[in-house]
Amino acid sequence: MNRLTKVSVLALATIVLMSCNGKKEVKQEVEKAPEKVKVQVLQSEKIAKSIELSTTLEGYETMNVSPSITGHIEHIYVEVGSRVSAGQMLVRMDQTQLNTTRINLNSTKVELDRVEALKASGSISQQVYDQTKAGYDQLVEAEKFQSQNTFVRAKFSGVISAKNFEDGEMYTGAPILTLTQINHLKAIINIPESYYPMVTKGMKVDVVSEIYPDEVFPATIEIVYPTIDRASHTFQAKLNIPNAKEKIRPGMYVKTTLAVGEVDAIVVPYQSVLKLTGANDRYVFTNKNGIAHRVPVTLGQRFDDRIEIIPTIPDDIKEGDELIVTGQARLVDQCKLEIVK
Repeated sequence: MNRLTKVSVLALATIVLMSCNGKKEVKQEVEKAPEKVKVQVLQSEKIAKSIELSTTLEGYETMNVSPSITGHIEHIYVEVGSRVSAGQMLVRMDQTQLNTTRINLNSTKVELDRVEALKASGSISQQVYDQTKAGYDQLVEAEKFQSQNTFVRAKFSGVISAKNFEDGEMYTGAPILTLTQINHLKAIINIPESYYPMVTKGMKVDVVSEIYPDEVFPATIEIVYPTIDRASHTFQAKLNIPNAKEKIRPGMYVKTTLAVGEVDAIVVPYQSVLKLTGANDRYVFTNKNGIAHRVPVTLGQRFDDRIEIIPTIPDDIKEGDELIVTGQARLVDQCKLEIVK
């Protein structure tokens, strides 16, 4: 046998051997033993449903003291932390523009009185009177507007929470002061869209703060916003929170517990729910005719060692399905199963 023939025979033997090994590996993969697991038949049950949400408190009313006229700030009557009453003077702006308007207003009033007398005697036309009256009315409105923005008063009782200018500085448009109500608070909570039918105006909500772990602050849902956010699939509700003792304050981080009544839910052993490595995605395995099916879920309310699960895709899990509760950590999607009693 010459050298070329020997090389050809060796190559052919190698190919045959590799082919045989490949078939052997495929055969071993197909004949892999089923995974032994235990299952639990899922049943719907009534649970007292409540959801816990986080939010940040705000003053029920907040006023940025930002006059609509420019000029120097003559005097600021309060400091940060000052408690003020509704109608109390907060800021006095430069009065030059207001004083000029008042002079023009007085002069126009004298002119209007003279025109009215002439009109009564028929010495002037209705048009002249109307023009004079319109000029006077405009000055009355201008004087009112400038007075409100020169002598700035509190619209409600509260506490000064910010001061950005001092006496004599030129007002540039940023708020001079911020007035915040602290004996009456509000908060906006974002609620998953699945609870929209269960949340109504007037519902009672518990507000708790880590600063006062043993105390609950009652609140009421004042507004349920009518639309769903398409990105987060949540809707908003506004809480009305009385705070007569002023223990909680605007800016505090709090949690709210919202009771939404009894609902039908699927509750499973907590250990049957798996977590995707490197992410927060949760899933379970169900048995479908001896084959493992991986089902993405969202976690609901927890009850000691059991937890509510909600399928990411509706009807992926329903009453009567067999949930794998033992051996699920070894499974992959579509692997064969051996059910152990």
